Amino acid sequence: MQLSIDLSGREVLVTGSDTAARQAVRRYEAAGAVVSRLSTPAGSGHDGPLPERPFLVAAVDDGQPGWDALLERCRIAGIPVSAEPAAGPAGHVTLVGGGPGTTELLTVAAVAALRDADVVFYDRLAPYQELPSLTSAELVDVGKRPGHHPVSQSGIEELMVQAALTGRNVVRLKGGDPYVFGRGGEEVAACVKAGVPVRVVSGVTSAISVPAAAGIPVTHREVSHMFTVVSGHAPLTDKEHTHLAGLGGTIVVLMGIGTLHQLAAGLRRAGMRADMPMAVVERGYRPGQRTTIAELGTIVTAAAGCTNPAVLVIGDVVRVAEANRGHAEAAADLDRLAASLMEA
Repeated sequence: MQLSIDLSGREVLVTGSDTAARQAVRRYEAAGAVVSRLSTPAGSGHDGPLPERPFLVAAVDDGQPGWDALLERCRIAGIPVSAEPAAGPAGHVTLVGGGPGTTELLTVAAVAALRDADVVFYDRLAPYQELPSLTSAELVDVGKRPGHHPVSQSGIEELMVQAALTGRNVVRLKGGDPYVFGRGGEEVAACVKAGVPVRVVSGVTSAISVPAAAGIPVTHREVSHMFTVVSGHAPLTDKEHTHLAGLGGTIVVLMGIGTLHQLAAGLRRAGMRADMPMAVVERGYRPGQRTTIAELGTIVTAAAGCTNPAVLVIGDVVRVAEANRGHAEAAADLDRLAASLMEA
């Protein structure tokens, strides 16, 4: 059960050692609560007078024995008790894959890392709009846009390392997965070089999830048993076009609108048939999601108005999606008809 309670001006007692409770204290203060502290079960560690009857007791699991008796007395007295996780070790970096841009596809580990963060460096492809509801950390936009890099990659790495060296828990929130065209390897290397503990929380890659949002499976029995993921930031070479055209299966191109013309022409020169189905899925899982379907020979014209962020899908699996879409639309029509008959 998840409840939303207005804590503005409410007295909240946070129990637990200073190290373990520091994140919980910040979360409750950010929610507007008047926070008091009890650091030991014996009551010897507290900041200022304790409230006679707090609105809520936030019990941080710090591993110390002896809290059970106090918390049981609170429950008997009718004071709500909220179980809170202990803060992680201070001064580390977590690279978090934010998925395709919706909080619904954040992993449990991603949510936990955000909750434990002191500062979050995020980019525009991550689900940054919902961050205030997921963390009380400082939020820093370091997103790079085409032709506009307010913070360089080396600058981002320096910000992460310096924040961690001062004892802050750092989350680098990236779209998709940190290790799929996300420069996660470079950021891990920068942390390792500086002696900063670092871990990676994998994310749902847009290479699979965005086609799925449009109803396109990247593999399908008797249609495609493999898929290749390609970066669309720079044009491919003739050799790469030849390899892709001869490999078969499904080709998925991330952020490929800017190089779509070269890609289509290169695959045609490499022998791929002009009627190969192709889809452009824009803004997957975001408002304004749109899918444009055409053939390799006509996609440049059909997608003239498309913009990044977008995922390109090339292969016969696009036809599978079209067939499924027809069935889905027919089922929806039947549902609407049944609903209208019931109303009548």
